Amino acid sequence: MYRDFPLTSIHQFAQQAAEATECADDQGKFWEYHDKVFENQAAIDVDSLKGYAAELDLDTATFNDCLDSGKQSAEVEKDSQDAQSYGATGTPAFFINGQLVSGALPFEQFRQVIDQALAAEGQ
Repeated sequence: MYRDFPLTSIHQFAQQAAEATECADDQGKFWEYHDKVFENQAAIDVDSLKGYAAELDLDTATFNDCLDSGKQSAEVEKDSQDAQSYGATGTPAFFINGQLVSGALPFEQFRQVIDQALAAEGQ
């Protein structure tokens, strides 16, 4: 499951980018939009976010209204609060069987946590 966790203290437009991705999700293009934003992290101002919606053939009037109105702000804020309540302080953050795994780590570290979780379930 994907949850929003915009790091607004270090990314000026992180909140708007997260909201824009949720607006794209309203039209069934969450991952396409997510990937577009991720590929263009240096250009996520509001005009760029609206441009990406057009590039992905979203209904731009609906998308722009969603973004401009802040329709998704509560959803993004809820996800952010949830992440903080579970101890996440940055991205990426993963939870494997309730255990926080934080950072862009090598696969072997994920394997170790997964193997430990499986072993614990087998006891």
